[in-house]
Amino acid sequence: MTNRVLRSSAAVAGSTALIFALMPAGTASAHGYVSDPPSRQAQCAAGVVDCGPIQWEPQSVEGPKGLMSCSGGNELYSELDDDNYGWDVTPVGTTANLEWTITANHSSAEWEYFIDGALVDSFDDQGAQPPDNFTHEIDLSGYSGEQTILARWNVADTANAFYACIDVNVGAL
Repeated sequence: MTNRVLRSSAAVAGSTALIFALMPAGTASAHGYVSDPPSRQAQCAAGVVDCGPIQWEPQSVEGPKGLMSCSGGNELYSELDDDNYGWDVTPVGTTANLEWTITANHSSAEWEYFIDGALVDSFDDQGAQPPDNFTHEIDLSGYSGEQTILARWNVADTANAFYACIDVNVGAL
């Protein structure tokens, strides 16, 4: 190997170590969002609604577990909390199939779904890693009309969760 190649390799190794050292501790390496029906961040990514930086990272709405906000408490994505932002509403029946797109798998604790702060359904993954795409069927028979479903993916080995809100019209199908 030439000295130039060795210096280059050393520089890359040093840079990589620095990047990992500067990464925040305790954040999840998982990322994901509800893609169908389109969550608010999926609508941003598709250009349906102009939302700022979340359009490039719909999978990155991450915050501490236990929050009840579409933005996951992240100020960068605060437009996701605005119910009057012009979100498309998807007609559903008394059940809804929510498809997740996972861009970085990670051990999962629970997947929780809420309407108006009330738990509608949950799924316990007991630390399993999810596939890249999968669907949860949730029962919405206790609801009607326009509703916002808050989906919360609790990561198993961090204090964080991923958040998505899906605007639906229950009983419209």
